[in-house]
Amino acid sequence: MEKTTAVDVVTCGEPMGLFASDHASCLKHAERFVRLPAGAELNVAVGLSRLGHKVGFISNLGDDSLGHWLLDVLAGEGIDSRHITLDSHHPTGLMFKSRRLDGGDPDVEYYRKGSAASTLSLEHYPAEYCRSARHLHITGIGPALSSSARELIFHMAKDMRAAGKTVSFDPNLRKTLWSSNEEMINCLNQLAESSDWIFPGLSEGQLLTGLQEPSEIADFYLARGCSVVVIKLGADGAYYATRETRGFAPGVRVEQIVDTVGAGDGFAAGVVSALLEGLSVQDAAKRGNAIGARVVTFPGDSDGLPTRAQLAALEDS
Repeated sequence: MEKTTAVDVVTCGEPMGLFASDHASCLKHAERFVRLPAGAELNVAVGLSRLGHKVGFISNLGDDSLGHWLLDVLAGEGIDSRHITLDSHHPTGLMFKSRRLDGGDPDVEYYRKGSAASTLSLEHYPAEYCRSARHLHITGIGPALSSSARELIFHMAKDMRAAGKTVSFDPNLRKTLWSSNEEMINCLNQLAESSDWIFPGLSEGQLLTGLQEPSEIADFYLARGCSVVVIKLGADGAYYATRETRGFAPGVRVEQIVDTVGAGDGFAAGVVSALLEGLSVQDAAKRGNAIGARVVTFPGDSDGLPTRAQLAALEDS
């Protein structure tokens, strides 16, 4: 990508190295691992890029072998990394994941405390670069990395909205990164107020709002300024709501679940891409369901994200 080329979407977060067990076992007994890219924001960036959207990533990586490898991964996916800084004093974050054959969620362990991404701060915000984009995608993970990263994410969301851009927000709850549930709930609900589109899972929405029904959760966020709420319901599909319309988008049948991690990020990439392309919220939710269902049939977090041709085949089936 030419350095002068503007991007359609920017995101900010922590790309990570994932070491996934290559055979079914708990992490304690896993002996061999495959290295893969990971991180919620990275997964969404890859998903959008494969669908033809120009994506820019803002982050810090360690000036280490894992950080340099992730830069190569991003380049290979066509993602603009000009605003990713290499840090010689802090390492790249990494995670380990088990493998299961029963379709359940795998065991995941994170090693990201003191990572390069946790040093993100306001000084890393390329304002003009971001304002030249159409859209910002953020998650609830960035604000949990550190107080300085939290300040950056909040500023990005408010600044992009003030510039007339849209902001999407996936809460992506990571309870172990927060000092308390109360802090997490308060922070993420405040961030939702600076977002246009929000994509919580049902259990996430229930925890964040204290409400149970998808329609109630949707009303909670619509009342706080969001214009689109799409709630992930797992195999049951998704519930979508705006001020004008609402309904359910049915789930997509999957013959065999290989790995559930990354499905929500694939869903977000589907919804964001569709809305940016001018599709209805209903069709955006359908696309999110289709991509999320495809992702769970692959072992990696992002290897199931489709190209435009693969998406067309999904939507025709």
